[in-house]
Amino acid sequence: MSFMGNMMGNKARAAHAKGEYDKAIALYDEAYAKGMNKPPLLHAYSVLLVRKGEFDRALDVLKTYEKVPGITAKDKTDIHVNYAVILWKKGHLDRALEILEDEFRHVKNGNMYSIIGYLKIEKGDAQEALRFNEEALSYDETDPVFLDNLAQTYYRLLGDKQTARKYFDQAIALKPKAIDTNYFLALYAIEDGDKEKAKEHLQIARAGFFSPLNYATPQMIDEKLKDLNA
Repeated sequence: MSFMGNMMGNKARAAHAKGEYDKAIALYDEAYAKGMNKPPLLHAYSVLLVRKGEFDRALDVLKTYEKVPGITAKDKTDIHVNYAVILWKKGHLDRALEILEDEFRHVKNGNMYSIIGYLKIEKGDAQEALRFNEEALSYDETDPVFLDNLAQTYYRLLGDKQTARKYFDQAIALKPKAIDTNYFLALYAIEDGDKEKAKEHLQIARAGFFSPLNYATPQMIDEKLKDLNA
């Protein structure tokens, strides 16, 4: 059973890698029902479910993932990170940060810096978010997510749009299709009276594949486009 499930899971992962997300989720669903149990496949499936907001299904997959014999320390970290994101989206931000910061004491990598950095912005403690996101940028000054997190810290928490703009501009140069970066740059363009530039940024953002870790939502972007087209 697991052989067939894992074989189909590999097809799902290939579709996932190509950006064919609806096809991938359908294949993952079928593969999981057939006993897919390889950790990389379960991880990929849970990540896609989280990105699509299917949190209860993602939790079920994570429970299966956790019970696979011989999972590695990295697997356990991946499980805890996804679980923390789900907890946050279910309204338990403090508990989510507690789990992530516990992992961070053992594993310091780009993924951990980006997620914790964003959740610290969501928590609203401006000085702690600034401290952590500056530390992240010291870890890798060319990471567009770190740059965007620091920019959002200045924009959303400190009210310093001028400094934020500098980091948004650096982030967009490294990742031109970033959803949040484009959204905030659209807000600057609106303030500057450049409606066409604002529309361009919003349309790029709207075409992206959203995740729970995006500040901008499709609804927020659609509302801005509606206002600009009125």
